[in-house]
Amino acid sequence: MTEFSGRYGEAVFRPEQAGEGERIDFGALAYDDITMARLRALGAGPGWRCLDVGAGTGTVSRRLLAEAGVESVLAVDRDVRFVSERPVPGLDVLEADITAPDFTPGRFRLVHARFVLMHLPEHDRLITALAELVEPGGVLVLSDAVDLTSDRTPGTPYTSVMRAMWRGLRDGIGTDVTWVPSYPHLLRGAGLLPVAAEIHVPPLLPGSPISRFWADTWQRSRAAMLATGLVDDAAVDAAIRYLDSDECAALSAGMLTAWGRKPGGTAR
Repeated sequence: MTEFSGRYGEAVFRPEQAGEGERIDFGALAYDDITMARLRALGAGPGWRCLDVGAGTGTVSRRLLAEAGVESVLAVDRDVRFVSERPVPGLDVLEADITAPDFTPGRFRLVHARFVLMHLPEHDRLITALAELVEPGGVLVLSDAVDLTSDRTPGTPYTSVMRAMWRGLRDGIGTDVTWVPSYPHLLRGAGLLPVAAEIHVPPLLPGSPISRFWADTWQRSRAAMLATGLVDDAAVDAAIRYLDSDECAALSAGMLTAWGRKPGGTAR
């Protein structure tokens, strides 16, 4: 297995860095409504015990309780400072590393992980491990980023910096989104069926949550991006200005969500 110089939350996106919780919340504002619509369509509701992996600031965990009316949510993260700031009834918090062999928090009707596995190696093993935490009849729901730039994508300040970001994060902490379209196949390989997937691409508009998320993300990963040699400081600054202008004509990275159900159990 390739060794990287750091990990998410250590080399980049450190939770103790001022404003990191706000950056995560910009992503939540861009994607939470889509996530919640899918989880509720899959049946999340009263009586469900849920596991929210990489819970971040806990927005999905709290909405599962408040809007879907689930019985309980266990919110797991390697650093739980943000989700612990707003305790609510039914929300339990566990500081843990899901890559550890002894990560066995129990069985759940719903296991959900968003923007987590893309930053971790051993994708097959982790998907299998998460599938084992799903009780019969329950669902595993995984969401991660898909890069929509290609060799034919028009060259813009946004495109060049996004490419540098993906390269820098891959080289530095092992982030890899190239395998994300394989989610349905991997879920099926973990014994789940039926499986399905969908993709959501939020619009890049000046001042929008997703535009602010990317601008902040580039600032925090600037060193990793510069280390690739693909961009310099001027290019990053130009891309941030581009995002906040009416000239912006680009596609954000999308969020691919895939899900599969554990055979057995009863519908409820």
